[in-house]
Amino acid sequence: MKIAYLVTRLDEFGGVQIHIRDLTTWLKAQGHEPLVYSGWPGIISDHIKAMGTPYYEIKDMGRPIRPLKDIKSILQLRRYLKKHQPDILSCHSSKAGIIGRIAAIGLPTKAIFTAHGWAFTEGVSMKQRFVYKWIEKCAAPFCAKIITVSEYDRNLALKHKICRPEKIIAIHNGMPARPAPQRDTIEALEEKAPRRAPVKFIMVARFCPQKDHETLLHALKTIENENWHLTLAGNGDSLPMQQLAVELDLTDRIDFLGERSDVPELLETHDVFLLITHWEGFPRSIIEAMRAGLPTIATEVAGNGESVADAQTGYLVPHKDIAAVAMSIAELTGSPEKRLDMGLQARKRYEEEFTFLKMAQRNLALYETLTATNKD
Repeated sequence: MKIAYLVTRLDEFGGVQIHIRDLTTWLKAQGHEPLVYSGWPGIISDHIKAMGTPYYEIKDMGRPIRPLKDIKSILQLRRYLKKHQPDILSCHSSKAGIIGRIAAIGLPTKAIFTAHGWAFTEGVSMKQRFVYKWIEKCAAPFCAKIITVSEYDRNLALKHKICRPEKIIAIHNGMPARPAPQRDTIEALEEKAPRRAPVKFIMVARFCPQKDHETLLHALKTIENENWHLTLAGNGDSLPMQQLAVELDLTDRIDFLGERSDVPELLETHDVFLLITHWEGFPRSIIEAMRAGLPTIATEVAGNGESVADAQTGYLVPHKDIAAVAMSIAELTGSPEKRLDMGLQARKRYEEEFTFLKMAQRNLALYETLTATNKD
């Protein structure tokens, strides 16, 4: 089967980009023919090409809405689709979802759109929500199936009547297998306690309007007497948060690492994962932390509650609730037993529900169903 993937950009280590990289690599190993289209080539497209998967640039495609460039993108993609004749075109991200679905109109290729979090979810501005709801309703008839990465997003789409219930399916994200890291026992943690080594918290997230680093830093200020240390990893403009850390007198307790390519190894050197945010789809970063055996403290938005089992594998905190974030961090800072137990439960939950293989097999089963319909 020939499966084409379309994404707006491949020049950053985002969840969507890694999702496409891993799926195409796996599909190729299964004997299928994946290929990838995107605007903005870069580090991920380089990796995809190195793995032997064909890659093609859509030169005029970008995230902003620019009618002339968007029309050029549609025409260029349509030429590629006619030439390559993939069975499936799998579109990822809002912009690629619009470009891809329009480009495939009237062609034998079956278009699928995967929403990695709706642009009309809670936390997004009212104006943006109105515009994107209207766009998604108009685009929905032009694809064979819509995939959401959480049940929350599937229900949100149905609530706003984006499409018929039978047209939309939820497939949770998954992460490739990795051996469970060796964690200290309770006895070892208690032995270390007198040395006052700080409990190491980490948040891996872009510095952008979606993420709520500000609430996190203000929460940490309220518990500055607790024994914690924070690592912040991710690309984007971190300068405002570095300045806030200076204003709060927290600079000696926070490391700003920038973008990292060794996140799995980095997680395994920490004790607790954080994702304090304004809105989400179904974050791969939480699953990655679960795989590393870390408890997670996350904002209770969108699909976060489908991965974090509150009070079992971590804590869910209300949006922008400084006191709740601080209380959860203090709770795990002071209880090595809870950190260990929640981490073990998180790893077990990852193995049972959120492996990459489970996610990939569900996607492939959908492709096969759609191509079988094509042949009929």
